[in-house]
Amino acid sequence: MNTSPTSLSDMPVDPVAAVTHADPYPFYAGLRAGPALVWNQKLRVWVASRAEVVGSVLLAHGALRVRPAAEPVPSAIVGSPAGEVFGHLVRMNDGTAHQAHRPALQRALAGLDLNAAHAAALQIARNVPAEPLSDALFSMPVQAVAQLLGFADETLPQIDRWMRDFVACLSPLSTDDQLQSASVAAGELMTRFEALTASAPPRHGTLLAAVLAESGAGAPVPRSLLANIVGLLSQTCDATAGLLGNSLIALLREPALRQAARTRDGLQAIVQETARHDPSVHNTRRFTIEPITIAGTPLAAGDAVLLVLAAANRDPAFNPDPDRFKLVRERRRMLGFGHGMHACPGQALACTLAAAGLDALLHREPDLDAIRARGWSYRPSANARIPVFH
Repeated sequence: MNTSPTSLSDMPVDPVAAVTHADPYPFYAGLRAGPALVWNQKLRVWVASRAEVVGSVLLAHGALRVRPAAEPVPSAIVGSPAGEVFGHLVRMNDGTAHQAHRPALQRALAGLDLNAAHAAALQIARNVPAEPLSDALFSMPVQAVAQLLGFADETLPQIDRWMRDFVACLSPLSTDDQLQSASVAAGELMTRFEALTASAPPRHGTLLAAVLAESGAGAPVPRSLLANIVGLLSQTCDATAGLLGNSLIALLREPALRQAARTRDGLQAIVQETARHDPSVHNTRRFTIEPITIAGTPLAAGDAVLLVLAAANRDPAFNPDPDRFKLVRERRRMLGFGHGMHACPGQALACTLAAAGLDALLHREPDLDAIRARGWSYRPSANARIPVFH
């Protein structure tokens, strides 16, 4: 499947606007053809788009951090329940205290039985209302992970609603009302996880039981660990919704893929190639804490670097024939799940959840051609590409 041509007048104005553009990939190709690191005056960031440069920045943990040194928690949520959760998240911070929880989370996710997770996620997804479709994209994976963590089925819709509210605190585009709702949701989620871990030992086989076992946490469970368990759900929300939605779009655009979608392996291949070809996370940022030279360009302490992950995924030096959607690739490489210390340990689970969600959507035998004819746009976001179907 090739990207349709985009005229110069239709090009995105910058790498952030590209995230929600109908076809940002010609723009990304132009970025890769330019300097290895280029200053964007409007965004006040250095922009990296080539795979080699993006990968090297993601590995430069000493001089670059995931948050500005002067603002480890966004100022809009400091002192709120959402700010407390955010401040503990290992994927949002680089402090020594945060690193203590990272290995336990990684081991718990690595030890998951993905076949069992797929079966449970498929059952949950089939029980989620398919309409509106754009909401189902979120609810299917979030409710699946909530159940995997040990929540009872009857509580899943409420956990889903709180999580949808909470993730607003992660976006710089959120309104004051959304941030207030995010803090209410953060408090409710922390309370529910406290109750889940205090009432009885977590049910054997749940992700929660695995995290607690790997961490060696006693009772009461530290709030910092509870916050990172909330973080497992928040990582599922936008990123997996986008992966599921963009996988559906691949099927809409290329009917030849629909034969593959009849099997679990085929669905898994569609999702994995979507994660490379049209990922749900298009960019991320790093902040320098000391002077550093990247790709021959000296950066000062406090500079910000925008890593255009979606552009790097389609770098011909990283993935041959990058604009083709190919179910079988000799070596599929992608940076959308991060790289190095902050690589997402839930990549395999995310692809499993998206494949189960896609299976559930197709099980209802929707009119794919009609969905394509109605079209779609993308939710406002600075980095996440999540479709809204019309």
